Amino acid sequence: MAEGFGADPERYDRTRPSYPEALVNQIVEARTELNVLDVGCGTGIAARQFQAAGCTVLGVEPDTRMAEFARRRGLEVEVSTFEAWDPAGRPFDAVVSGQTWHWLDAVAGAVKAAQALRSGGELAVFWNAEIPPPEVLRSFGEIYRRVLPDSLVARQWTTNALDGYAMLSRNAADGIRKAGGFGTPKEWRFNWEKSYTRDEWLDQMPTHGDFGQHPLAQVTEVQEGISAAIDAMGGSFTMGYTTVAMSAVRTSV
Repeated sequence: MAEGFGADPERYDRTRPSYPEALVNQIVEARTELNVLDVGCGTGIAARQFQAAGCTVLGVEPDTRMAEFARRRGLEVEVSTFEAWDPAGRPFDAVVSGQTWHWLDAVAGAVKAAQALRSGGELAVFWNAEIPPPEVLRSFGEIYRRVLPDSLVARQWTTNALDGYAMLSRNAADGIRKAGGFGTPKEWRFNWEKSYTRDEWLDQMPTHGDFGQHPLAQVTEVQEGISAAIDAMGGSFTMGYTTVAMSAVRTSV
């Protein structure tokens, strides 16, 4: 499933939400010229936000299609899994990972982050959890339950997404503790909203979960149902988001 995200990097970059400025500011803390390592950088959505905040960013990305897109957008990227990546003695002020840390072994990832960070540097991993309004959750959930009842994407629309991401955050914290070399992990949460037109939401749907792994007829039926549901809401809706982050500071080596 992870390999599927690079099938259409242009769509992924165009439609996936960025991260709240408050999160970036909390990591950067008004410092300038920080060296930031973005793990699983994808198309560079988070990396460009850190670049805009005055940081020098290096991305690590296992998917060559994603990496090539990020390079075209001005990001330096090394193609590798993070577990196999070699810091080669290069120290970083922050290691960040947006929407990707759960694809890693949590302990191995924290160990590699510790190797890459300066003393006092920060590891911060984060996810955007969709918190749809009740009417959106109900109408979209009914469509997925009817057409793709056993799919991952159906489960995402019939359960509390925040609970799932909170579990990923706890897993990251456990990995950090087991790896050693860090202070006490701390969780941050940021609430925000983003409005979508019908066409904007339909455009991003193929970038989520296992949506693209189902027969075309079922995918089309879901898209038509979602399209009609959004039209019934007036052609647009506002999605709530909670960005869940887990952070820890590298202790003295």
